[in-house]
Amino acid sequence: MEFVELIQTPKLDGVFLHDHTNATIEGRLCITGHHLLLSSARQENSQELWLMHKNIDYIEKKPYMVQNTVVGGLITLKCKDLRIISLRIKYAKEYLNIVSSLEALSSLNNAELEYPFFYRPMYTILEDGYTIFRPELEFSKLISSSSCNNGVSSINNSNATLSPLSTLHSPSSNDHDSNVGSTGVGCEWRITNVNKDFKICPTYGSVLIVPKQITDEQIIQSAAFRDGGRFPVLSYRHENGAALLRSAQPLSIQGIKRCRSDEAILNVVLGRSKKGFIVDTWGKGKSNTETDQHYSQWKKVNRSIGNISSPAAILDSFSKLIEACNDINCSPDKWLSRLENSNWLSLVLGSLNASCVVAQCLDQEGSPVLVHGAKGLDSTLIVTSLVQIILNPDCRTVRGIQALIEREWIQAGHPFASRHRYSCYTPTQNRHKSNGATFTLFLDCIHQLYKQFPCSFEFSTQLLILLFEHSYFSQYGTFLCDSEKERQELRVHSRTTSLWSYLNRPEVLKNFLNPMYDPNPRVIWPSVAPISLELWSELYLRWIVDQKNCEWTATQIQELITNEKELRAKAMKLRKQATEMANEVMSMLNSGR
Repeated sequence: MEFVELIQTPKLDGVFLHDHTNATIEGRLCITGHHLLLSSARQENSQELWLMHKNIDYIEKKPYMVQNTVVGGLITLKCKDLRIISLRIKYAKEYLNIVSSLEALSSLNNAELEYPFFYRPMYTILEDGYTIFRPELEFSKLISSSSCNNGVSSINNSNATLSPLSTLHSPSSNDHDSNVGSTGVGCEWRITNVNKDFKICPTYGSVLIVPKQITDEQIIQSAAFRDGGRFPVLSYRHENGAALLRSAQPLSIQGIKRCRSDEAILNVVLGRSKKGFIVDTWGKGKSNTETDQHYSQWKKVNRSIGNISSPAAILDSFSKLIEACNDINCSPDKWLSRLENSNWLSLVLGSLNASCVVAQCLDQEGSPVLVHGAKGLDSTLIVTSLVQIILNPDCRTVRGIQALIEREWIQAGHPFASRHRYSCYTPTQNRHKSNGATFTLFLDCIHQLYKQFPCSFEFSTQLLILLFEHSYFSQYGTFLCDSEKERQELRVHSRTTSLWSYLNRPEVLKNFLNPMYDPNPRVIWPSVAPISLELWSELYLRWIVDQKNCEWTATQIQELITNEKELRAKAMKLRKQATEMANEVMSMLNSGR
């Protein structure tokens, strides 16, 4: 299919644009295969509108009628970045053509027609973002080959970088996979390629880390016991040796009530610990859990992130939140009531609360934890990710948050394409049950942690907003598709550019750094009291409330910190000169004696 077939009116003059500033701009509208552009030659210093079609969430049409005849109309574009833009078209034919073109171009159902496959960067790529967070490299950082604890190996210093060759062996014909930390004594983890063809679990990656004592045959049996084949895999190793695992819930199959191989995996992970914890994040009665009889040393804990029954329920809550934020004529009391009724901040609170419980089990109890919830694709990933941000200072750095998103979201099979096909503006009846806002909820939780510990994060909240936008629409291929299996089939890594390749360029990265950052090696325990939560106004209100004051404040903070650093440097230089002069005086006095 050629894009030209869908573009019925590629250019049109005399189009009026109305945006969030209530300004009206007249200009030329151009429609390309991936973008809508509007520019005005008549107005000085006017900015161009450059809107990616995939950013359009919903199109509202309001034709102008004269004697039952269309004579033009208003097209309102509700975007996934939360903007609302209106285009006023004067003539009927052009109005209908543009509506038809935008509806077709914004709802393409072929990943290979998306912009990342056509985009070519105009800058030199310094490093390939697709290779810097390879599973083998990330797993080598999780496991230390130098020491073992509780029968299993402990993690490296969070800032250490290991060569994969020092911790991984190449598999031989007599070995299923690679041993992790094989130079140590009694280390209990290995890399497995049992899912290299994605036949065991289509949503997992091809490289996974499992207990060394567990065979690939046992993994296959455990996968058959779990929803979607998502058997327990290692997510994180705390510094005390406690392991965090994630999986899907057990399947509810008549006549099958246990899986000895699945039990063996958890018993091996238990090691010398007297107990472990299985945390269900999907809600009591909404997911299956392991029986006490067959997992006797594992305590079941229910920590639902909210009263939700599907990913679509999270999106419903997000939609109500944005609807309330966009109602600028709402009274304060009614607005607060609508905010509460959206249930969004309750989901944020539930996510933080569940994460703190898991973090406490790992850090204070020293016990292993298995986290699951339904299919293990949504609430599970929120919790396992937030736990690592709370416990591991490396995850609060720019590289660390990138690696975390790669491990726990992209490589772990979060279906970004399905979840983000439609967003908060699309009416409920037009959405699919697979649509959701799980990743947005996760980013909001990081925002809450940032607000409580503003000096402990190397990156600013602007990076979170960037991630929010690119997860929905992007010229980069990082968030494309639903799984590694689909990305391999489309050869995403060789045909597109990684977001990390762009972001990690020094001239780009400096715009997303936190000027107040002071590395904090300790665990950060957030307050989970409702009063501690804040509405993420930088994101949810950025097109409604003028953000200039916030931007000015951020600039002032940056200038103050820059001045402080300069003054510190001058003080050190003067102190050094004073010391040298004092030494000279002492030398002269001594020589005159």
